[in-house]
Amino acid sequence: MKAVRIERYGNEDVLELAEVERPTPGDNELLVKVRAAAVNPVDWKIRDGLGDIFGLKPPLILGCEVAGTVEAVDRPIRTGLKDFVADDEVYGYLGAYSGGYAEYVAAPASEFVRKPKHIDFDTAASVPVAALTAWQGIFDHGELARGQRILITGASGAVGSMAVQLAKNKGAYVIGTGSGRNQEFVRKLGADEFVDYKKTKFEDKVNALDLVFDTVGGDTQERAFQKLKRGGVLVSTVSPPSAEKAKKFGVTVAMVAVRPNPDQLAEINRLLESGKLKVRIATVLPLAQVKKAHQISASGHADGKIILRP
Repeated sequence: MKAVRIERYGNEDVLELAEVERPTPGDNELLVKVRAAAVNPVDWKIRDGLGDIFGLKPPLILGCEVAGTVEAVDRPIRTGLKDFVADDEVYGYLGAYSGGYAEYVAAPASEFVRKPKHIDFDTAASVPVAALTAWQGIFDHGELARGQRILITGASGAVGSMAVQLAKNKGAYVIGTGSGRNQEFVRKLGADEFVDYKKTKFEDKVNALDLVFDTVGGDTQERAFQKLKRGGVLVSTVSPPSAEKAKKFGVTVAMVAVRPNPDQLAEINRLLESGKLKVRIATVLPLAQVKKAHQISASGHADGKIILRP
């Protein structure tokens, strides 16, 4: 099969489209024919050398977010309340952070859910990483409750836009920041207020926040402390918030490290199936253009998810 493999860590020049052996699924694993693989920042960070921290050793195949069809199995594979059989359309997040940029991937059945019939493969592949990151950030760490006020920085991004929808579905009052060109998009997702960071500092417009969900970091994260209520929470997806500042302002801080969670993914899938979660796709490229895909992702200017099709 064809797959994108790296033999060593480095820039996009180390990405190689190669012929490799098709994986063999182990016990309680699915063999999935990949129809779409999403590109995430963690992919090119692993390529750059972050893989060492995760215990990944080249040669390896990148990609942790896929959608496709289950290949032939000897018997139904059961995980929780899900039975998977051949030709099931599925999507999932690969907890091993690798294997998705390929024609086939083998991974634990618990990492997949059935794709809603009205959702295409590109859309399905765009969901799990962003949705799980947002879910774990605002609910597991932030303990967001109905009626609370949440500020989501970078609200038009993949994770931020999921957070807007999940928070609104929970019944929170949602304030999003982003570029003015994305205001209509974020508003349609359910944001009650939108702050164009190019024109206005959010601290001039918002107060008494219960939760800040930070997907931007840097000075944006630092300025958010002063707008939290005492006892509030600041959760980041990009850099650990300052424990010293947390003590000064009387708040709690946390950093999200996304992890597979079958129950959460099943709930996310129900929201997707009911039309309560939407994604925006920036571009779809063939697997052979993986270098271009990584360049777009690393630029930070993609309006939505980047999809590779094997």
